[in-house]
Amino acid sequence: MALVAVPFVSDSRSLFILLTQIFIFAIFAMSYDLLLGYTGIVSFGHAMFFGLGAYATGIFMKKFEATLPMLFLSVLAGMALAALLSYVVGMLSLRLKSHFYAMLTLAFAGLLLVAAEKWRSLTRGSDGFTFSIPEPMRDRSTLYLTSLAAMVLVFFLLRRFTSSPFGRVLQAIRENEQRAESLGYKVVHYKVIATVVAGVAASVSGSLYVLTLRFVNTTVFSMDMTLNALLMTMIGGIGTLFGSLIGAAVIEWAHQFLTDLAGIHPIFERWIIFFGLLYIVVVLVFPSGIVGTVHKWLMAWRRKRLKAENGGEAS
Repeated sequence: MALVAVPFVSDSRSLFILLTQIFIFAIFAMSYDLLLGYTGIVSFGHAMFFGLGAYATGIFMKKFEATLPMLFLSVLAGMALAALLSYVVGMLSLRLKSHFYAMLTLAFAGLLLVAAEKWRSLTRGSDGFTFSIPEPMRDRSTLYLTSLAAMVLVFFLLRRFTSSPFGRVLQAIRENEQRAESLGYKVVHYKVIATVVAGVAASVSGSLYVLTLRFVNTTVFSMDMTLNALLMTMIGGIGTLFGSLIGAAVIEWAHQFLTDLAGIHPIFERWIIFFGLLYIVVVLVFPSGIVGTVHKWLMAWRRKRLKAENGGEAS
């Protein structure tokens, strides 16, 4: 409710942009956490689903009239393409184990990146293209609230998904794939469905991302996008959807804060170095991610308190 109230109590354009970016990348990080944190799947090519959503929306807005129905249709198109691609990639590669799958997803993402660069008649290559967006979405407050609503909706849908019996099977596969298979579960089918759900969620974040820029180019397929999702998931806490929100907030805020410092001293122009140091510090202090480590601290404190209470009653 506090986040909903922000547009009504503040007119800071930079704050709107920062929070909107956090909401969008939180969706992307949650989609990656579904793979890594709940299923144990490491993917180096998750950005291909993000990029499909981005290009679907950009091309629809460029080729057709920029209206809300057309925008909605473009998001659906991106979701459908992401679902189809994730199903094909999953069926082809999820029979592989460990790093073999990760490298194969990286190859697929690289293939899409090359295709986007070469298909200049549609994508304008690495130069990209600008496009118009529907009139209501040009208002920063509307785009902010739309991104917030999308993040909340995706969070609750994924939480329901991971808390369901299906989600419990995914967690069993993460812990011991051989034992889950011996119990009769078709592990490959469960993993493929998880990748489809994650791919669809990632495409939604890609569609929202290009709306904020009104521009799209091949960087949406880059490895940096996947690494951002991985960092957000690890910093927030693997296997905790809420941790993805925290991780996205930390990464985006640190990025803006360090780039702003470049105007104070030239040393901060190499902000990526300080960003790397910040990441190292967070990992050392919060080895299980921020949410995971805080949860462990709380559990240890509760056990200690219960032990003290039981000791007092015994005495």
